[in-house]
Amino acid sequence: MAQHVYPGRFTAAPDRTDITVFLIGMRANRWWQVGRVGWTASRMAPMLRHLATHPDAGMLGAHSWFGRTTLLLSYWESPEHLQRFAADRDAPHLQPWRDFMRTLQGTGSVGVWHETYQVPVADLEAVYVDMPAFGLAAATAHVPVGPGMKTARQRLGRASGEGGVAAAGLRGPRASGAAQG
Repeated sequence: MAQHVYPGRFTAAPDRTDITVFLIGMRANRWWQVGRVGWTASRMAPMLRHLATHPDAGMLGAHSWFGRTTLLLSYWESPEHLQRFAADRDAPHLQPWRDFMRTLQGTGSVGVWHETYQVPVADLEAVYVDMPAFGLAAATAHVPVGPGMKTARQRLGRASGEGGVAAAGLRGPRASGAAQG
């Protein structure tokens, strides 16, 4: 699947004060136990389809990488949105989690993990050079790096007289119109 590459330098401009970053993954500890590994891996696709069709659930965007250790990087409106999705009996997370804990926890076959970070937008910085819309920019707003935004220090609002992404007026709808990837 080819993605449009945006020549030049871009940054992310979230239209909120905080962003929730959620990392989740699994590791095939005993990769030869293909059935157990496959069963666990197959549970993520229905969750992502559900979240793509239910924007009110609060996931802003996601990217994933596959291998012996699989990683899903996602951005959420808030930790409460993430927790609500995880506990929702009508969403495709709670039952697979219970099934995993009942049947695979403690076997050593497959490991699962997650980390959640609540990040103030004023304390984050992003730059994408000659890339498709990616990461936080794909999940929020993908905007060109302009005057006063050339360095990481400026994008963080740490340079003297600079106010960062918010002060530069870059928050708002996705500037590039790029799809989540």
